[in-house]
Amino acid sequence: MQFSPHVPGALALEEAPPARMTGMAIAAPPGTLERRYTLALALRALQPGAPLTAMAPKTKGGNRIAKELESFGCDVEATSARHQRICRTFRPALFSAEAQANLDAAMTDGAPRLVEGLGLWSQPGVFSWDRADAGTALLLSALPAFAGRGADLGCGIGILARAVLASADVTRLELLDIDRRAVAAARRNVNDARAHFHWADVRKLTDLKDLDFIVMNPPFHDGGLEDRALGEAFVKQAYRMLRPGGRAWLVANVHLPYEAVMSSSFAHVNLRAEEGGYKVYEATK
Repeated sequence: MQFSPHVPGALALEEAPPARMTGMAIAAPPGTLERRYTLALALRALQPGAPLTAMAPKTKGGNRIAKELESFGCDVEATSARHQRICRTFRPALFSAEAQANLDAAMTDGAPRLVEGLGLWSQPGVFSWDRADAGTALLLSALPAFAGRGADLGCGIGILARAVLASADVTRLELLDIDRRAVAAARRNVNDARAHFHWADVRKLTDLKDLDFIVMNPPFHDGGLEDRALGEAFVKQAYRMLRPGGRAWLVANVHLPYEAVMSSSFAHVNLRAEEGGYKVYEATK
């Protein structure tokens, strides 16, 4: 059974029945709140005595897993291989009062919440979960008022979508993200009948086409490593989805070579803003 929030169609670990699973393996997330939350959910889902294996790169939280599991009342055997820290344990038959309190705190700290600084719902583990990242802020400052049908590729918690839908001339907006938690937050943050939500991998879509506009802050990391092919795939998908004359607005770090990718397909590519290590482009099909 697959529980990853980054695999469209997978099950939600939050909804797994307690004490039913007979074993689990976890590629532990790098963020402390998200990792503790995931480990706590896993222990809740496992039967007493069931095995749990959790691993992560040593530099991305792997060296903390053993202590975190021990705080939940587990006896841990830790080994290292290929730059990973691998921790093996079993779900305790009973949790002490202290361990249960730590489990409850971890599940509370990693759960969806209303972020006061944003006034929006989010969750640890979602991209830039508790603040608007600098790239998105620059793109927001440059966006025009749109009209017609459009899409927000990699919508996150819906910050860009809210700005786009401020225009009454927008008739429909597709919000897409590969992170189930981001889509769930966006549903709470974007209360608009013109918004339609999709838990999906943008790179694999084939059914959206003839759009009037697209906005995006494409990802360029996969598993913690830079992967420029991710953003390039977003650019190519944007071109395919747009109608002739349709426009794509994109923000990216200045060192990423998206301008060359856009120029090879789009009719016109214009730099609309540059600040703080980011560039905003408008590309017309």
